[in-house]
Amino acid sequence: MTQEPPTSTILRIGHRGACGHAPENTLASIEQAIVLRCALTEVDIQRTSDDELVLLHDKRVDRTTNGRGCVADLTLPAIRMLDAGGGESPPTLDDVLKAANGRIGLILELKTGGSAYDVCAIVRGSGFNQPVIYASFLQEELQHVRRANPHAQTMILFTRLPANPGAAAAKLHATHVGLRLDTVTEPLVNALRNDGLIVFAYTANQPAQISKMKILGVDGIISDFPDLV
Repeated sequence: MTQEPPTSTILRIGHRGACGHAPENTLASIEQAIVLRCALTEVDIQRTSDDELVLLHDKRVDRTTNGRGCVADLTLPAIRMLDAGGGESPPTLDDVLKAANGRIGLILELKTGGSAYDVCAIVRGSGFNQPVIYASFLQEELQHVRRANPHAQTMILFTRLPANPGAAAAKLHATHVGLRLDTVTEPLVNALRNDGLIVFAYTANQPAQISKMKILGVDGIISDFPDLV
């Protein structure tokens, strides 16, 4: 293995805020990512039954809050009553844009179909002045982002790699690729970068994992504990 490059060359990216330090996808977690001087933080966007956009990772609220049920079946007032940790309810996308503006960039992961146009419209109308990357495993959502904002930065996420990840990204006009840790290799990173793509790896929480990703040459590392990056 080659010598590890300087950490300044690697983007420090918080995962669900900085969820190793505060409850995931909360304003407190995003505040931690800011305190830890992350360049970006990733958060997860879902739609409520009354068409509001909120930060929650799972289809159900059971794991991350004191409530039960599917996000898509709950209204925003019902979501506001939930405790996501520390007495804080899951925030809306509007809440996050206001809290992060001028302070940290955002990776907005679109978890379900049909939200891309509304997410883009809310970001555009918010006056948010930091970098935004729209990410998804759902290729159709990234296509919708591109139609809504031809200049948007988008990141295709892979769990299982296709035969040609670069071609898959190019088909969507993606600017970034998000790779699961165990799929990252130096030849793959080099190939993607030669295709003009920015490569992020997720989710590296152990020092050995973080060191390996630096050696393999990724551009950014997403971590629950971004202070380790």
